[in-house]
Amino acid sequence: MERTWLQQYPAGVPTDIDPGEYPSLRELLEEAFATHGNKAAYTNLGATLTFAQLDELSRSFAAWLQKKSGLLPGDRVALMMPNVLQYPIALFGVLRAGMVVVNTNPLYTPRELEHQLKDSGAKCIVIVENFAHVLQQVLPRTDLKQVLVTGIGDLLGLPKGMLVNFVLRHVRKQVPAWRIPGAKTFKGALSSGLGLKLAAPAIGPDDIAFLQYTGGTTGVSKAAVLTHYNMVANVLQTAAWIFPAMQTGGPRVVVTALPLYHIFALTTNCLAFLPFGARNVLITNPRDFPAFVAELKKYKFNFISGVNTLFNALLHTPGFDTVDFSALRVSFAGGMALQGIVAERWKKVTGCIMTQGWGLTETSPVATANPIGLDFNGSIGLPIPSTDVSIRDEDGKELATGAVGEICVFGPQVMRGYWNRPDETDKVMFGDWLRTGDIGHIDAAGFVFLEDRKKDMILVSGFNVYPNEVEGVAAEHPGVLEVAAVAQPDQDSGEVVALFVVKKDAALTADALIAHCRKELTGYKVPKRIYFRGELPKTNVGKILRRALRDELRAATKPAPDTVPLGGAR
Repeated sequence: MERTWLQQYPAGVPTDIDPGEYPSLRELLEEAFATHGNKAAYTNLGATLTFAQLDELSRSFAAWLQKKSGLLPGDRVALMMPNVLQYPIALFGVLRAGMVVVNTNPLYTPRELEHQLKDSGAKCIVIVENFAHVLQQVLPRTDLKQVLVTGIGDLLGLPKGMLVNFVLRHVRKQVPAWRIPGAKTFKGALSSGLGLKLAAPAIGPDDIAFLQYTGGTTGVSKAAVLTHYNMVANVLQTAAWIFPAMQTGGPRVVVTALPLYHIFALTTNCLAFLPFGARNVLITNPRDFPAFVAELKKYKFNFISGVNTLFNALLHTPGFDTVDFSALRVSFAGGMALQGIVAERWKKVTGCIMTQGWGLTETSPVATANPIGLDFNGSIGLPIPSTDVSIRDEDGKELATGAVGEICVFGPQVMRGYWNRPDETDKVMFGDWLRTGDIGHIDAAGFVFLEDRKKDMILVSGFNVYPNEVEGVAAEHPGVLEVAAVAQPDQDSGEVVALFVVKKDAALTADALIAHCRKELTGYKVPKRIYFRGELPKTNVGKILRRALRDELRAATKPAPDTVPLGGAR
């Protein structure tokens, strides 16, 4: 393999990193705590934790897990929170205790939450009280031994924390009633762990750090097994790519609007900037764009990451053009395709070039990135240090430069496999190479371009949606005979879920079907368009041709007469 991309590397970016620099994430974390001490580490809703405070609090939680929870090293701990100060404390505590993090979307429905908790075998969960009513519905059918509940304002100090919790509970009524016998508070666990000695469990590169769930082709999500080796490698790779462009005279400030439970923000924001001693400004509700812009105006920030839809929404928010961008060095886009018009507008407003990268949950996640400061070129970038990318045919044979085939990745950030899914692992791994399911080509300079997806996965604002799951839920409606879920291009979110439906009951309406789906699916998975048809295209063996339906939508200049447009998903 000729690594032509190395010739395009920016000055200061190494061709390789040493994943063995840290035996585990614990050493990386503790080095950052010791090095940066009283520097600000995380800021949220006006409250700040220093690295020293983060060290003390995560140590206390780790000690509680070791001594008071009844859990053992290797046990799984679910974290179900938006971007709040409790998240990094819990995250680092779990890792320091030698346990495994199971990141959990707070917007999961009971069905989705039950699957993930049962599949991972989680023994403990830290959950924001706003979502405890969902956990209550499935708890008896899980293996959870410990439930720790926290309020959004619990770590914001007095009186602000009490006021925030009061408003959320009683004014906005965003905390539905719940009752979980035996549940404890997260603050109580921290207090209980303060006086306990933290043992140093043996943690090696091959030990599991995260079970990071992604969509499943079988209709349920599956977990990528990400080891300490995988995660350390991708942290070092990401840092090596970004650091040369992040040289600033003052404190480094990072804006974290994407949820930390998502692998993109987890690696590129939460972990990669620890060695830099950067402050992560956590945005709890990035959908409140006026409040988001008001928060941006408080800081001279150097780095912001996001997906195309987030950047586009910011550009259309009044007041965004008056933010101080003088310190902004890197704007990093991933999770979904970056549109050229958004990149152009971003550069014009902020003066900072948008850098597009690409990866998957299975690659921890970053695999390619454009050089920082290179104008938008439509590519997903170059393979990052210690990473090889190859274009292969169906038989795994490498194709010539410029030929279109499946993008395959080799590197230390590639997952071990899928948790308890050897059959699914075998479908995507050949040796140490990962078949990504994405179709593309590499040009003569080494830039990778995405053409299409081999999989039927739908990408909604950077979140994976797999058709089988949506179809399985829709098919449970008694009025549905046949159903197919496909991606439909959308200006706001890149793609939305579209359903093609053959009715069993002629009285079935789009509103009824969407209401049914809302009960079982997280908001971004809920179909935005319903297309009723007399029949669906099929192969000669009866398999529905999703690609034919998807191509029809892409070719259409306007919705067909039988289209029923629906309102936004929750």
